[in-house]
Amino acid sequence: MSAPARTPALLTCLELVLETDAHEGPVYAADEHALYFTTTRRRRVSIMRLDLATRSVSVVREDANNANGMALDREGRLVVCEQGSFSEPARIVRLDRATGEVEVLLDEGLSSPNDVVVASDGTIWFTDPSYGFLQGFRPRAAAADRVWRLDAERGEAAIVASSLDKPNGVAFSPDESVLYVGDSGAVHGPDDYDPDRPRRVLALDVAGARLAGERLFADEIPGFPDGLKVDTAGRVYVSSAGGVLVFDPDGTQVAEIELPGAVNFTFGGPARNVLFITRDDSVWAAHLLAKGA
Repeated sequence: MSAPARTPALLTCLELVLETDAHEGPVYAADEHALYFTTTRRRRVSIMRLDLATRSVSVVREDANNANGMALDREGRLVVCEQGSFSEPARIVRLDRATGEVEVLLDEGLSSPNDVVVASDGTIWFTDPSYGFLQGFRPRAAAADRVWRLDAERGEAAIVASSLDKPNGVAFSPDESVLYVGDSGAVHGPDDYDPDRPRRVLALDVAGARLAGERLFADEIPGFPDGLKVDTAGRVYVSSAGGVLVFDPDGTQVAEIELPGAVNFTFGGPARNVLFITRDDSVWAAHLLAKGA
């Protein structure tokens, strides 16, 4: 099984890894050669583990409180965005892959956390749009559609951006001087898509514990931006209606991995040159002449 692809200068091979329920939050664990991801929101959202050697899937946490984006922290634990429900609060939690123990890091003032990245100093930066309410599984929050910085060791949480319509994917530049944030405001909920609303990626300078110098990085993303990652050359990868768009650090689009239905992705593999892409019904692997930052 294959999919149409172009950009031979970057993409060497695109292959189907497995047909399975794989929606969001893909994370590659090098010590296990495994991919962690969250399932689609049907009866419940689960956190799953795909053994890439055997291509077998197992359940890590069966009911994960509508988990969405995930990342690894410096100790190799999963940091998970739990969107919450009408009965459970939205939270940022930390999951020990070895023991399954879950530690709540933040569970106040949140709407429905979406995506997360962990900086080299251990701080956690995440987006918190109002999709839980708009999609009908969370109450309306007092405030929403913000970007947060969480220092879990100090117990400090702060809002660092509130100008985006629907902050979604988030990623650092290789030197962590810039934070890229996708704004998927074009889609607000089921059957509520308006291409005249934001479908863009913003770049913000990291000034210690704050963000400054907000500017437009890429605009009019087909469909809307969701997944967001950066490679060692500083190129920014953005999911779109047709697959994954690739932009140079100056915002010029230089490539496209054509895979309609692509939701989110992460770099992995022993050389970190494979982009593992979740597509709701499958996991794909794009082998690249590039390495994840």
